[in-house]
Amino acid sequence: MSQTAAGSVERAVEAFRDGSPVLVHDAADREGETDLVYPASAVTADAVAHLRNDAGGLVCVALTADVAEAFGLAYMDEILDHPASEAHELGYDERSSFSLTVNHRDTYTGVTDEDRALTIRELASAATNPDGTDFSERFRAPGHVHLLRAAPNLLDERRGHTELGIALADAADREPAVVVCEMLDDETGGALSPADARTYAERHDLPYVEGAAIVETLA
Repeated sequence: MSQTAAGSVERAVEAFRDGSPVLVHDAADREGETDLVYPASAVTADAVAHLRNDAGGLVCVALTADVAEAFGLAYMDEILDHPASEAHELGYDERSSFSLTVNHRDTYTGVTDEDRALTIRELASAATNPDGTDFSERFRAPGHVHLLRAAPNLLDERRGHTELGIALADAADREPAVVVCEMLDDETGGALSPADARTYAERHDLPYVEGAAIVETLA
């Protein structure tokens, strides 16, 4: 692997260790999207506004498989009992990582920046002690924060933003919970191109890293 790739991963890990966001592009032959990724415990109301305004996709919290299992969080396609959940194929992967949507019980509507930030930070806190957490006592569903369940073997099994983000968190000794949000192009409505994502990262002094570099370095 090139020094440039290794350096980009090192910079991303250091940023995560400091509680700062990074930009992660999965792969051109996968979703082909760049996500803005935060350590979950570092998410404030301002960070949620940042995700809404500068990324624009779906604000999700990714959890490790062990944490999700302790919380009783199955994949959404295993929970749903509706014809719409049947016989759908993804063009980029074998399955979706989506689980429940939740709000923390101390939120009001759950959708405001303050409410979502509270839910996200409380998820991060709970993820540090999953066996000691009564999930249904602290959170309610449905809500406004989408939960993602990482593959049990992370990058050895799946290489989506869910697993890439969790791998960064693990390397940075952070809690096993990260926030991911797709970066969209305001002009086209599609995914922000890697070139434009790099430009954004440079303009805001944020790390940009390719999924392949994370896989080669951290898998």
